[in-house]
Amino acid sequence: MSKASVTRYTMLATLAGILFLAGCAKKQAKATPPAPAPPPTPTATLTAAPGDIQQGQSTQLSWSTSNATDINISGLGTVSASGTQSVSPQDSTTYELTAKGPGGSADASARVTVNPKPQPAQSSISEDELFQQNVKDVFFDLDKYDIRADQESVLQNDAKFLSDHPDIALTVAGHCDNRGSEEYNLALGASRANTFKSELVKLGVSADRIKTTSLGKEQPFCSQDNEECWSQNRRDHLAKD
Repeated sequence: MSKASVTRYTMLATLAGILFLAGCAKKQAKATPPAPAPPPTPTATLTAAPGDIQQGQSTQLSWSTSNATDINISGLGTVSASGTQSVSPQDSTTYELTAKGPGGSADASARVTVNPKPQPAQSSISEDELFQQNVKDVFFDLDKYDIRADQESVLQNDAKFLSDHPDIALTVAGHCDNRGSEEYNLALGASRANTFKSELVKLGVSADRIKTTSLGKEQPFCSQDNEECWSQNRRDHLAKD
């Protein structure tokens, strides 16, 4: 073998060794894993419908969140990820929602404006006039003291007016037509007055506001001797004290 051939062979062997070592090193190198993705950022929304109410009324809070594990609304405390709830604030209030999770936090708010109740207009009519306009007598059948079916609506209207005006006291006077003895009619008039008082109390009027008396047949509303007139005298008359 010539000197040139030896040199060439040596160079080829050296190159083969280098390539072999490079291949082994390449096989031994490990790929670097990608960095983990950051956790998603929470989102949050909060609304109030309606946003304007009067005192005593309610509104509906609605909220929705995502990517959160801890959700809190001021005034309500910890809540679920989404939901609705009725609230009745007495004053104007801003509700604040905070949603927290591994990826951070998110906030949302909703304003509820509470307007005072409108004041009722002052009436120029006196209380006595209101009583006379709204409180009506009830009528009875002959020798009866139970409230007739056609008088139930009168009873209910009287009770409502008295409930709406709790400072008014009254006297219920039982009246009868002129048939029968004085003693009988006094007793019948008392039964009529007491029955009406009892029914008013059942409808919410305080018993201590109501006096009863019987006038029997002594103070008739009509003085003719016929059924049309007698039917007008069989009544409970209500008078403001």
